[in-house]
This record gives sequence, C-alpha cells and structure tokens, in this order.
Amino acid sequence: MIGWFRGGRDLPVGEQLRAAVGSPRPIRRLASSPRSRVWLVELDGSPAVVKQVVGGSDAADRYAREVTALRLAARVRPPVVPTLIGADPHARVLVLEYVPARGAAGDWVVGWASALARLHAATGPADAHAHALPRWSGPTDADIEAFVGLAATLGVPVPPGVPGELERLLDRLSAAGHHALLHGDPCPDNGLGLRSAAETRFIDLEHASLGSGLVELAYLRMGFPTCWCVTAVPPPLRAEAEIAYHATYRARTGTTLPGDLTDACAGWLIRGDALVERARRDGADHLARLTHKDWRWGTATARGRLAHRLAVVATMTTDNPELGGLHRLTAALHGQIRRRWPRTKPLPATTDIPAGGTRRRRRRPRPPAD
Repeated sequence: MIGWFRGGRDLPVGEQLRAAVGSPRPIRRLASSPRSRVWLVELDGSPAVVKQVVGGSDAADRYAREVTALRLAARVRPPVVPTLIGADPHARVLVLEYVPARGAAGDWVVGWASALARLHAATGPADAHAHALPRWSGPTDADIEAFVGLAATLGVPVPPGVPGELERLLDRLSAAGHHALLHGDPCPDNGLGLRSAAETRFIDLEHASLGSGLVELAYLRMGFPTCWCVTAVPPPLRAEAEIAYHATYRARTGTTLPGDLTDACAGWLIRGDALVERARRDGADHLARLTHKDWRWGTATARGRLAHRLAVVATMTTDNPELGGLHRLTAALHGQIRRRWPRTKPLPATTDIPAGGTRRRRRRPRPPAD
C-alpha cells in the first residue's frame, strides 16, 4: 500500500546530509514495518530511497547494524545490497540506491541462495571491520525449557536424554569461529530482483550479525521462519538451491561451510519467538500460547508453522546419534498436533512475494478455531 503526499516536510533529511548527497525531492511514501519509515525520492534526477530507522529502544543499534552491514557487503560483486549513498546517524537516516522491483521467477530460491552465499562470504576471519557487528544470538536455555514444557502440556513423553541433547545443541550453535555476514531476516520480501543471483539484492539489514551461514541456509527447509511470507519449498527445488549455495560459498572463500545444517534447523524449531513477528518478540512463551490459541501471521498460522518445523527436524534427525531423543520427540509431537488440531493446514508451497520488498497490508484475519 503506497501513501502519496505533498511536499517534503515529512522527509527526515537534515542540512548535513543534504550537503553530502544533495536535496532529494520526495515522490511517495512506501509501505514498511512499524520500525522504519521509507520514501521513494528523486536525487539529482535519479530515483533513490530514504529510510529512517524508528521505533523501540534498540533503534540506534538497528541503524548501526544496517550501516555497518551495507558497507561490508558493498565489496561484493555482483552487488548483493543497494549502494549506501549517504547516512545521518543522529536522525538514523540512510539514503540508498533505488533498485527497481521485479517479479520473482518460479525458481527464485536458487538465485536467492546463491546471492545469500555471496553475502555470507563478504566477511572473513581476518576482517578488520566486521567487529562492529555483534555475534549471532541463538536459542537459549529458556527455549529448551519452553520446548520441553510444550511436550508436557500436549501429553507427549520426553525421552530422558532430550534435555542434555538440546544443551549440547546450544553449545554447538554458539561455538566460536563463525564469521559469515548474516542478514538477520533474509526473507523473500527483504529481497529485490528475485529473478537470478546476479539481480538479487537484500534490503533491511537492521539485524545483521556475524555467525554461521547455516542458520540462514536453514530457511529453505524451515519455511523461512522469521518471515510473514512463510513457504514450504518443494524438495527438488530446495536441493538445487542448497547446491547453489554451497558451490557459490566454496567459489568465493575456497572453503566449505563449517557446522551442521541439522543443528541449525533444530535451533529454529525450539525458538518460540520465531512464531511471531519481530515487534512481538517480547520474551513470552509462544510455544505455550499456541496450546490454547492459534494465530495467523502472514501466510500461515502458528500451529501450521510448528507442525512444518517438527516434520522437518523429525526427518533430518533420523539415525542422528547426537539427536536421537529429539528425533523421537519431534515425531511424536508432530503426530499429536495432527491428531489434536486436524484442521491445521500445511504451509503454502508458493507465496505471493510483494514486489520491491514491501509488505502488503491486509486485514487481520480471525484466528482459526481450536
């Protein structure tokens, strides 16, 4: 949804930024999350984008992360992010290259995965500037407690070894030595030009960090867990995308990606906060919430998201000696959810990806009946 307006009184571009980049002429206000304000403008006769990071006590941190990540990723060719034209840290404003919106190709996940690998490969262990970004923050002991509590609430016995397996999982996920430039929310609506790897650009890097690229490659299997436009990628297409990711990363770095994709997927499974949009991630136990109330976020409900993740991890942990108890638990939980809430729908196989990386506003639907 685009709001038209007259004049530039709402455009947060101060004199210092105007002196550095010129005087942008506002064209229209673009839809965005509640945590940012975005305009399409004309700058020296060419289109550009002005973004202001707003909302929440972490606005300054999100702004700093995005500026740092954009500058680090600017070294990648072909480009994977828009060019940062100018920035004003006091007003938390960025002026960015305008990238035309194009519809996504049917196999967009292949180009997305290859572009994601190039983004991840932008930083290395000896990168002197990457220290400005924080380390990736994974699941915690509270997530383990909530996940085990979910099983108890649903009447599913927890194999004795599961808590220990999950504690060791946290240790593996938080191991030092991972230095990939992570986007933080690499959803399809945070991508532009999803037709090929060369055209794909990632936007909205407010949650960028350094960590293992596997935690974002896992999006292909886990249905894009932090996204409103959640989708189940068909297995043949997903396999092609994963091959493209690994080949691109190896070509860029000369190394293979360390770590285990199964661990990354299991980490997303136990994170209850990945069942709600970021603005609502307030420390509440969302796994407990869904036992008495379902809710829709974007293209799927919370129970639908959880059922998909359980099925993925149950399959991936088959014959896994480190997560054997988790395999039995996830298989049992998935079956219990299907029996208890038989109207729970699977994730959509395709999604309507908004052009230009903006979220379409839609009426808030009623939650499904229990």
